[in-house]
Amino acid sequence: MSEAVNRIGSSILGGIAPRPVLPVAQSYEEEDYDDAYLNKRADATVSAVADLPLFSPVTEVKHIATSADLLARCRQYLSRSDVETIQRAFRYADDAHLGQFRKSGEAYITHPLAVASILADWHLDATTICAGLMHDVLEDTGIAKIEMAERFGIEVTELVDGVSKLDKLRFSSNEVAQAESFRKMLLAMSRDVRVILVKLADRLHNLRTLGVMRPEKRHRIGKETVEIYVPIAHRLGLNQVFRELQELSFLNMYPRRYQILKDNVLNSRGNRRAILERILRETREILPKHRIVAQVQGRDKTIYGIYNRMKDSHQSFSEALDVYGFRIIVRTREECYLTLCALHQLYKPVHHRFKDFIAIPKSNGYQSLHTTVIGPNGTAIEYQIRTTQMHRIDEMGILSHWLYNDGLDTTELQSMVAAWLQSLMEIQRTSKDSNEFLENIKIDLFPDRVYIFTPKSKIISLPQGSCAVDFAYQVHTDVGNKTVGCKINGEIGCLSKTLENGDMVEILTDPNAQPDPQWLTFVRSGKARAEVRQYLRSRSHEETVDIGRKAMEKAAQDAHFDLDGVSDEVWEN
Repeated sequence: MSEAVNRIGSSILGGIAPRPVLPVAQSYEEEDYDDAYLNKRADATVSAVADLPLFSPVTEVKHIATSADLLARCRQYLSRSDVETIQRAFRYADDAHLGQFRKSGEAYITHPLAVASILADWHLDATTICAGLMHDVLEDTGIAKIEMAERFGIEVTELVDGVSKLDKLRFSSNEVAQAESFRKMLLAMSRDVRVILVKLADRLHNLRTLGVMRPEKRHRIGKETVEIYVPIAHRLGLNQVFRELQELSFLNMYPRRYQILKDNVLNSRGNRRAILERILRETREILPKHRIVAQVQGRDKTIYGIYNRMKDSHQSFSEALDVYGFRIIVRTREECYLTLCALHQLYKPVHHRFKDFIAIPKSNGYQSLHTTVIGPNGTAIEYQIRTTQMHRIDEMGILSHWLYNDGLDTTELQSMVAAWLQSLMEIQRTSKDSNEFLENIKIDLFPDRVYIFTPKSKIISLPQGSCAVDFAYQVHTDVGNKTVGCKINGEIGCLSKTLENGDMVEILTDPNAQPDPQWLTFVRSGKARAEVRQYLRSRSHEETVDIGRKAMEKAAQDAHFDLDGVSDEVWEN
């Protein structure tokens, strides 16, 4: 498994040159720790309206992308030959889409241009930008894959083919066609991660311009985005893309709810000036006393985040809004922990509200220290503490490979992405059809995870709500198939018990054991569900009957029901 992951890790960005490493313009040494420097770096973050920033997605595209804008953007970081290739791809796509128009009445080519411009903003290579320009050519025009390959090469054509949906006429329903197209895209993504980057840019622009569509179509596309593309962006560490997709999906699913909440947030701004200024002042003053160079930032609020807090925690609007979030960015890993000590000296920490994602990174490479403290007047304050490098990766994820030219190390993130793509391949292998595959991975895509320890202190990441059977299958398929029991934190536990963050799990196995069909009623992860189903499908008819009989007898025993009292007539029917 590890060898396979390493192979995929080397191929994810293999052949894709990052931006050249340039000399770092400025580095900081110990002598920089003078009072003037510390005061300069510890900038105030109270804005003109005296509140934390509000994340605002692009809800109305006022400037239509042009080829001149795109080429000018590309010239800033690509070679002349690359720019010429992109220009050829634009002309090719423009000719292919001639006479096609968007629902808004604009020429269709404005959409591929916008997608390519987003990819250029992410500093992706010429191959990916060409694919962005031509991403709808195979799907919406009469041009064949072989013709595109002859003009632009196999690499570009495979990216375009990866994001092209399959012909709906080949399938029994739109749902089956959608599931099969999604499986095709994920398999292409497992070979080249740039496929999903083109698709995310495509979905981002579509959501920005979805206002002209019928309400039911806006709702359907928004729901699909929340269920599939938002979690994918999260798993790739694309935090900025993740937030904008979330906000735009919520806006398109529930436009009235979005507008009401946004209006209330804007109307409430400025009411908390005194408390914000005090928290910021005290935070800024304590760090230089500990010789810590830091930037203190207010964390963006999102309308979707406020809505979810109200819905999930049954809070009122004012309760959901009255959470003060700040991000502190320091230079080194050691300073993260020194900052934590300084903050806990300044304010009292809340028990069980501290998380160390530096020692145990999230499955998408995210690293930060999280702590909640009680500030002035009993106010709850949430702090995130991270280094500059952690912040770059936390915001842009896998895109950091292309965006930064100062030698930023993304090796660990690439390895995590490779492991995730490998798990998708395994789920695809054991799924009966595309619908089952989509059902299995939707849970694994969900961003909420728990982190469980093996007896040898290895960390296993699982979807929230997972049990010991999920854990066993994540360790190895054979371990899952032979599971008979478990120990949770050293004590015998129930296989169906929901695992909590930090639990240590030991799986008890028997070489003669086999999967129990009842597991399908409580396993959470797509891998466990797919493996159990695959095992049951592989049994002979006699074995399947025997498994079914044992399951029925166990269910009857649990329900205190006497099967012997059932008449032959009932059994025959």
